[in-house]
Amino acid sequence: MKICRYKVGADIEFGILEGDEIIALEGEPFDGVKKTETRRKADEVALLAPTQPSKVVAVGLNYQEHIDETGMSKPDAPVLFMKPSTSVIGPGAPIVYPVSGARVDYEAELAIVIGKKCKDVAVEQAKRHILGYTCLNDVTERFMQGMDGQWTRAKSFDTFCPVGPCVVTDLDPKGLAVETFLNNERKQSGNTDLLIFGIEELVSFISGVMTLLPGDVIATGTPSGIGPMEPGDEVEIRIEGIGSLKNPVEKEAV
Repeated sequence: MKICRYKVGADIEFGILEGDEIIALEGEPFDGVKKTETRRKADEVALLAPTQPSKVVAVGLNYQEHIDETGMSKPDAPVLFMKPSTSVIGPGAPIVYPVSGARVDYEAELAIVIGKKCKDVAVEQAKRHILGYTCLNDVTERFMQGMDGQWTRAKSFDTFCPVGPCVVTDLDPKGLAVETFLNNERKQSGNTDLLIFGIEELVSFISGVMTLLPGDVIATGTPSGIGPMEPGDEVEIRIEGIGSLKNPVEKEAV
C-alpha cells in the first residue's frame, strides 16, 4: 500500500495511490486506514511530503563507504542528529540554496515513518511501530558542517529535507537500491543491506532516547557518493520499491 498526502484546493488529504488514481482516506493513516468513496486522478493533485513530522531524527555514518569518503571513524553506536520540521518539503518543491551557502550537497536516504507512539521499544517489537518507508534527501551545507563541528546549522535550513513521494507500508527494507541522480546522471548507488545499524535497531535505539510520535521520520544514513548541487539543477532520489523523489534547486531570493 502506498500512502500519499496531497493538496486539493485549500484542503489537505491523505490517500492510497493505486496506479494513476488516489483513493482518499478518512482522517490520518496513523489512526487506521479508512478508505472513502472519493477517487482522484493523481496528476490532478499536488503531492506534499507524505507525513508532517514533529521531528526528523537522522543517523550519520551508517554506511562504511560513506565513512571512508569522509575520513571519519566507524561509530560504536548510532550517531544521531535532528532536522527541524520546517526543513521538510515534498516532491517537486524547490530546494532553496541559501545566500550564505558555499557548498550544498545531496544525500540519498531510506526513511522510516513511525506509525505508533513509542518509547523504549525492544528491537523485537520495533516493526510494530513502523508505518512504512519513503525516500529522503538529507540536504547539507558541507562547509558549515565542517566549520561548526556539529551538524545542526548545516542541515536545518528551510527546504533541506525533501521527503516522498509516498509511504510504502508493505515493503521489506532489506536489499533495497538507494540512488541519487543529478540532472539524470547517477551520483550515488548503495544498498540497504550495507547499513551498519539496521532498521529495527535504529527504532529501538532512538526510542530509548526520545519518544517517537506518529508521523515522525528516521533517516537511516546515506551511502557514498555525496556531492554538490547548484541552482538550476534537479536532484532525484530513487529507492527500489518506493519510487522517485525529484526536486529542483533554486537560489534564495534576496
